[in-house]
Amino acid sequence: MSARHLFMAALLASTGLVAPAYADTLRDALASAYETNPNLAAARQGQRATNEGVPLAKANGRPDITLQPTFFENILQDSGGSVVQARGINVNGTVSAPLYAGGGIKNAVRASENRVEAGFASLRGTESAIFSAVVGAYMDVIRDESIVDLNRAQVGVLTVNLDATRDRFEIGDLTRTDVAQSEARLALATSNMETARANLIRSKEIYIQLVGREPGQLEAPPPLPNLPLTPDSAVTVALESNPDLISARETREAARFDRRAANASRLPTISVFTSPSYSNALNSISSNIPGFVADNSALNAQAGVRATIPLYQGGQPAAQIRQAQARLGQAQELEIAAEREVIAQTRASYASWRAALDVIAASERAVSANELSLEGTRAENGVGNRTILDILNAEQELLNSKVQLVAARRNAYVAGFTLLAAMGKAEARDLGLEGGALYDPVADYQKVDGAWNDWSSQPDPVAKSTRTVDTAAQKAEIEPIVTDGKIR
Repeated sequence: MSARHLFMAALLASTGLVAPAYADTLRDALASAYETNPNLAAARQGQRATNEGVPLAKANGRPDITLQPTFFENILQDSGGSVVQARGINVNGTVSAPLYAGGGIKNAVRASENRVEAGFASLRGTESAIFSAVVGAYMDVIRDESIVDLNRAQVGVLTVNLDATRDRFEIGDLTRTDVAQSEARLALATSNMETARANLIRSKEIYIQLVGREPGQLEAPPPLPNLPLTPDSAVTVALESNPDLISARETREAARFDRRAANASRLPTISVFTSPSYSNALNSISSNIPGFVADNSALNAQAGVRATIPLYQGGQPAAQIRQAQARLGQAQELEIAAEREVIAQTRASYASWRAALDVIAASERAVSANELSLEGTRAENGVGNRTILDILNAEQELLNSKVQLVAARRNAYVAGFTLLAAMGKAEARDLGLEGGALYDPVADYQKVDGAWNDWSSQPDPVAKSTRTVDTAAQKAEIEPIVTDGKIR
């Protein structure tokens, strides 16, 4: 950094000036959360763990090879024996492969595959939920910044009113009651402004928690795409695309295959095997028999087919079947519960969105009417037809309608996005985040689907989400915005 730049930085620090913040967009916030949010990163790791259920289930149908080498020393032997072996090695091997397992392996694999599909949908739901939270936090910051501005302006107006009221009181044009009313309204407005500032700080901190960085000056969000015309059309899309409902369906299918796999616990199993063995006395055989020549090594092998027929297992198979049946019943009921929830959430979100749009229209009319009312009240006060209290009430009504308008715009956007999320249309690809590399859970699964090597490995995971411990405690000051090199 040049000496001039250092001087300017020191000057800004010494004078308390703050550099203007550059604009952030909703897409920026969503992209940052997509890359750095720890809950989303944890969900992806959880999906990778779910993926491994498939190769684990497939491993039960593959050959099993074991080798058991043994070295021994005979430390105590019959002194009268004609042949004595001091030491030796044995190497026993077993190769076995299942031929028939009562359908247990096949159904366990299918159950695991359905759980992977359920995991894909659950991951989509997590992504959608985090995006919904980010949109809510983004709009909360915009709303609360506007409310702080409105309350700050209200304090300024009431301060001027109080000064004017005191001046008129000094010349006997107004009473002490008028001054007290102005003072009370200014105190209340100051209190409301501090509450609004605290709310803004809280919204900024939640934004940091979700997005991973401090909010700059947030731009107005873009219009939401593909919002439905009717609640019924929204429900139709949601029943096909909602990730939570899809996850519940796949979980039910997995439970159905678990129920079939449970039957295998009381059926016969058949496997093929071979058992080679090798032994070597390491030239340690001695004998007192004249002319005896010891054979120090031997190689044997067996091969065959082995059947295992369970006759009685203490009631375990029946318990396993009953347990699988109960879990299947649970999954069926949870699927219906998920469907109910999706329908209710979609319809409620649609109603909230439409109501918020109506509130926006009504609030805009209220703001216009209250502006006209305040202007008229002030004019009528000038000719003695209105009191100071009338002016204060008119100013408060105008503030209330402006705050309601700001809140309604926030609520409409959040409700609209929540509606898209309920319909399963609020994920990275739906929101135009393709500018960066998108996480592909299917590609991760395909890497391990056919894995068979006992010695394949990968590096231990490293946390990818960002920490927020180094972010500054947020303040309620609103910084100027820079766009295209211009401050506004």
